[in-house]
Amino acid sequence: MNAPEQSTTPTAYGVRIDATPGDVAITLGGEPLPRGQVTGYVLQHDVHGALPSLILHTRQPEGVLFEGLATVAVAVQQDHGDVIAQFLAGIDPAALQRAALDRDDLDDGKHGVTEAILKQLADWARGRS
Repeated sequence: MNAPEQSTTPTAYGVRIDATPGDVAITLGGEPLPRGQVTGYVLQHDVHGALPSLILHTRQPEGVLFEGLATVAVAVQQDHGDVIAQFLAGIDPAALQRAALDRDDLDDGKHGVTEAILKQLADWARGRS
């Protein structure tokens, strides 16, 4: 028996967004989402592309009214503290110390090493060596 074929094309939903600052009512496929469940959204449409994309997760500062078809994706917004803690958990302490002490801008003052460590972490967070 062959497995049923699954579509890789995202499902399009009828979307209605009625928003004002601090409040939004969103309906997907005729079904309203519970108030307070969505903290916000991003609606993007390339006029030369296919359907608009709706990502539910961020609050918009101004009122918006949209009604039409859109491809919908739901994103989980991470707390900045969690993202930072995850980044720091992946740091090798010995490699950090070596990199900080090898910096050209290392200051020999009272807090020079701490400053070098913080600068090194910031560089790594930005993807710099």
